[in-house]
Amino acid sequence: MAASVREKQIVALKRMLDFNAPPLKNTTAEPVWKVLVYDRFGQDIISPLLSVKELRDMGITLHLLLGSDRDPIPDVPAIYFVMPTEENIARICQDLRSQLYESYYLNFISAISRSKLEDIANAALAANAVSQVTKVYDQYLNFITLEDDMFVLCHQNKELISYHAINRADIKDTDMEAIMDTIVDSLFCFFVTLGAVPIIRCPRGNAAEMVAVKLDKKLRENLRDARNSLFTGDNMAAGQFSFQRPLFVLADRNVDMATPLHHTWTYQALIHDVLDFQLNRVVMEEEGTEPSPAGARPKKKNRKTYDLTAADRFWQKHKGSPFPEVAESVQEELDTYRAQEDEVKRLKSIMGLEGEDEGAISMLSDNTAKLTSAVSSLPELLEKKRLIDLHTNVATAVLNHIKSRKLDVYFEYEEKLMSKSTLDKSLLDIISDPDAGTPEDKMRLFLIFYITAPQAPSETDLEQYKKALSDAGCDLSPLNYIRQWKAFTKMAATPANYGNSGVKPMGLFSRVMNTGSQFVMEGVKNLVLKQHNLPVTRILDNLMEMKSHPETDDYRYFDPKMLRGSESSIPRNKNPFQEAIVFVVGGGNYIEYQNLADYAKIKQGRKVIYGCSELFNAAQFIQQLSQLGQK
Repeated sequence: MAASVREKQIVALKRMLDFNAPPLKNTTAEPVWKVLVYDRFGQDIISPLLSVKELRDMGITLHLLLGSDRDPIPDVPAIYFVMPTEENIARICQDLRSQLYESYYLNFISAISRSKLEDIANAALAANAVSQVTKVYDQYLNFITLEDDMFVLCHQNKELISYHAINRADIKDTDMEAIMDTIVDSLFCFFVTLGAVPIIRCPRGNAAEMVAVKLDKKLRENLRDARNSLFTGDNMAAGQFSFQRPLFVLADRNVDMATPLHHTWTYQALIHDVLDFQLNRVVMEEEGTEPSPAGARPKKKNRKTYDLTAADRFWQKHKGSPFPEVAESVQEELDTYRAQEDEVKRLKSIMGLEGEDEGAISMLSDNTAKLTSAVSSLPELLEKKRLIDLHTNVATAVLNHIKSRKLDVYFEYEEKLMSKSTLDKSLLDIISDPDAGTPEDKMRLFLIFYITAPQAPSETDLEQYKKALSDAGCDLSPLNYIRQWKAFTKMAATPANYGNSGVKPMGLFSRVMNTGSQFVMEGVKNLVLKQHNLPVTRILDNLMEMKSHPETDDYRYFDPKMLRGSESSIPRNKNPFQEAIVFVVGGGNYIEYQNLADYAKIKQGRKVIYGCSELFNAAQFIQQLSQLGQK
């Protein structure tokens, strides 16, 4: 299988941390000790990919933020990994003047302009440090890979390219240009790292089309400049992952506004929805168990962070599973772990019998072998224990949200709305039920109803809903925006089709919830998902399989490798694509990612990567909608 973009980005980072030297085969040489200086952007790119231990193994003794006060370390080389912004450049020039390090390897996350390079050169001359600036590189790594098949553009300053920023009513053309340039710069870096020139498809008349036009132009200009092209020669040899080029589908968040608001039922998406989960790290507050004495200040809650990484086998296997299944699996893992632990304890107690009687001695000889194997498996056991504890804590936290907010009820009801099935209770009942969910949950449910309804509710009904929502404590500004949006997109004629998803309730939890279980789930519905395609996945399927479909027939077609920039809407090749990247301009979520991953699993041998300009959960999306809807 060809290397994933995540692996390629890791290789690029490791090469950079090795002073951009070509990787040497089987060396056992000690690494050179060095300092890594990064800005927040660099930190966000590195942290999901390389752990502190891996950095240390590569000789990074210190990693510091560019903006922090750093002490001079005169005899150590420093590797910089920063964005080429005005203030970063100024700070680097200051470092050169203060002679902080022995030598400087400057790596820019995205390409640096000629004038900024000259600023650095002038500073180096003035500081008499020209010989110390050893290398300057453009790394083209301006994107963050979260999974083998998922990336986002940025985490810092993401509000600059958010859904809100792109869809503001008062946006100036120059601002829009700047946003599009930022997005295109990151996408260009993505394709340089991937080592492939894609075929671009996009809908007409929205932000996605603007991105496609600019990206096509940027790739085309780079390919034309044969001497400096990033897509030829050495770096391509490594990057050829098949003779076929990948398909790049740009979608606009506006094609499907319901999914980001949807309550979800799979593990990873639930964590993102109800906990603080960013860049593959969950931050949770630990509950203090013992009550503090009367009159004393309440104890400060401990914050715990957990990294959910590719190395965590349980996570890789279950991040896309429905929650009940996850709870069951955590319980099973816990039971097997306990059995192994008991075995070690049992052997220990036997070893304590030494020399008491003949029986014990004969038992000893075959137990020594067992004990050695038990001892050698201890590190493995401890690691297993750590992961089980991690998932027990995270899953319990998620479960508490499900139970206190009745998320299973919301999920099931929204699935029915989206698949236009018959509803078993009225929407007003749920909105006015004080026990069901937070005001935000109610708002999400109502917006999904409003977005997916074939015809908008009548004014009198709408007033009734609005009253119920404000009684429940909801802020109605997101609704103002969605009403404008619905009128504007004229989607009312053809509402997005969410497939006949449906969920099968499997009765209430029974088996998992035997008395010994950590997860007391009585009353939570055991829902099982049926595979169905969300709008973004359906669009991809049409374009990847070259199907003719009214939804995608007028999508534009760009091929940056064609010399003449003539845009033909007729694709050159009629074969289905093997590899595709879907990118949502305006933000994405784990529900869509999971849906695409499930789709790729069914289609054997196909690779699909999901990307978005920012990753938001429903709460963050609602917040953007309410900013847009404030009168």
